[in-house]
Parts: sequence; structure tokens; C-alpha cells
Amino acid sequence: MVTMKNKENNYAFIDSQNLNLSIKNLGWKLDFRKFRRYLKEKYGITKAFLFIGYIDGNGDLYKALQDSGFICIFKPTLTYKTGKIKGNCDAELVLQTMIEYPHYEKAVIITGDGDFHCLVKYLIQEKKLKKLLVPDQKSYSALLKRFPSEFLAFVSDLKKKLSYKKRTQ
Repeated sequence: MVTMKNKENNYAFIDSQNLNLSIKNLGWKLDFRKFRRYLKEKYGITKAFLFIGYIDGNGDLYKALQDSGFICIFKPTLTYKTGKIKGNCDAELVLQTMIEYPHYEKAVIITGDGDFHCLVKYLIQEKKLKKLLVPDQKSYSALLKRFPSEFLAFVSDLKKKLSYKKRTQ
């Protein structure tokens, strides 16, 4: 007989720019569909908020992310004269985490950015942090390294399980 695990109601808050660039720098591509399933199975994630800069022409990407089960929170982007596009979503991630605060049991924060130190610290204090899931174990903010290891996990350890493989016919 299979026993059902307590159904947790945890939410994920994902810094998509940090996640995407970190994994890309490691030389592999994250399969977001597998990643969403992993978050649900491993951490009891019922809602996964993905914070992403909005760029015209990326509609197919956004639809694919939403079809995979992510709630996309878009930030308008700025294009500089150099051609560099900037859409920093840090404030949106922090704000959404606090707006949703009464609705989840625990939060999983996915970033390696030290700008989120105060949010993670607060969630630990309030016993509302399930995990800080850092994209790259070898390259993340020293501020986040200050947290007890029990709160840390690394996407970089999950390459075999979560890397994108071209689907063959």
C-alpha cells in the first residue's frame, strides 16, 4: 500500500535571470518542465512564481513556461544604447513573496543573488523558508553562504535530472 505524503502548500519564487545565466555558464540548459515537476515532488510546490524581464518577440518562451506550470511575473525591460537589455526583478520577487506570505506554508527562493539576503534571513526567522535553491554551487553571493547549510541546496547538483535534452521523434 502506498502512503500519501502530507500535501504541503509551499510556493517557489524564482529569479529567472540568475537561474538561467548561472546554468548557462555551467554549460548546460535547464529543462523548465522537469524543473517544475521536481519543485512539486521535492518541495511540495503548489505555485511557482517566475520573475522575468518582458521582451517583445519572446511570446513562445513565455507560453512554454506558463504551460510548464510557472506563474510568470513580468518586468518591463530597458534596452541601453549598447544593446544590453536590463530587467531587474529583485523588488518584484521580494514584494510577491510578501504579498503571498499568508497563503503558503513555506517558501523556496531560487537565486544566488546576495540582494535577497534580507528576504531569506526574514523567512528563516519566521520559520517560513523551506529552502534556498542556489543555481551554481561554485558561484553565488558570499552573503548567502552565511546561512546554515540545512537551508541550502544547489541546482548545479541536478544536471543529470534536470538538463534539457532534445526530444527525438
